[in-house]
Amino acid sequence: MQTPAKVLLIEDDVRLAERTAEYLQGHELAVEVAGDGETGLARALSGEHDVILLDLMLPRLDGLEVCRRLRQRSALPVIMLSARSEEIDRILGLELGADDYLPKPYSPRELVARIRAVLRRAVPSPEGPASTLRCGPLVVDRARRRVEVAGGACDLTAHQFDLLWLLLEARGQVLSREQLYQRLRALRGQPPGTYDPSVDRSIDVQLSKIRGTLAAADPHAAGLIRTVRGVGYVLDDSPEGPA
Repeated sequence: MQTPAKVLLIEDDVRLAERTAEYLQGHELAVEVAGDGETGLARALSGEHDVILLDLMLPRLDGLEVCRRLRQRSALPVIMLSARSEEIDRILGLELGADDYLPKPYSPRELVARIRAVLRRAVPSPEGPASTLRCGPLVVDRARRRVEVAGGACDLTAHQFDLLWLLLEARGQVLSREQLYQRLRALRGQPPGTYDPSVDRSIDVQLSKIRGTLAAADPHAAGLIRTVRGVGYVLDDSPEGPA
């Protein structure tokens, strides 16, 4: 019998936490609840969980700060949950390393689907020859969630890794921001969504950070990802490729 995945729910709304935990436990997930940010961070760093569900508005330490501190020491998958639907909260959460963002009130069924999607991405699995892709000095191993440039490892958030993988998978093909958005959803096991132009900035920011990380490893690697003005982005090591 398969061991249930261990979920840490960091949520200060006691009734919501109880209802959510009960639903998840009914879907073969083991759940531990932490009621404030400091306790939640300590438990998240214990190494005893497979995924974190993180509320934004928490006592003692807010969710964004919990995510920032967690990312300094762990790559554990994080799904942010919040009644605050402002664009800046969503962007900040993803920039700080969250794997997904689900606004409240959310569907419990959708929450389970998203948990399973981030768990699938986090667990290495053999995927045949396409699990490793290369472009110039860049090597991306999807099964191991590892990025190397010129032989050295690069640290990317889960969101950044997925964006880089999608561009590398479509090497030489220009992808619009909307295409990247929809392909990210598909990669996470989500159905197509209504494209929100505010996502533009989030993708732009994340790709800028990816370029910076690649450039720090090899100055030539930053040029692998190019902006095609008015269209989108392309990854290619050919000097004659789209610019």
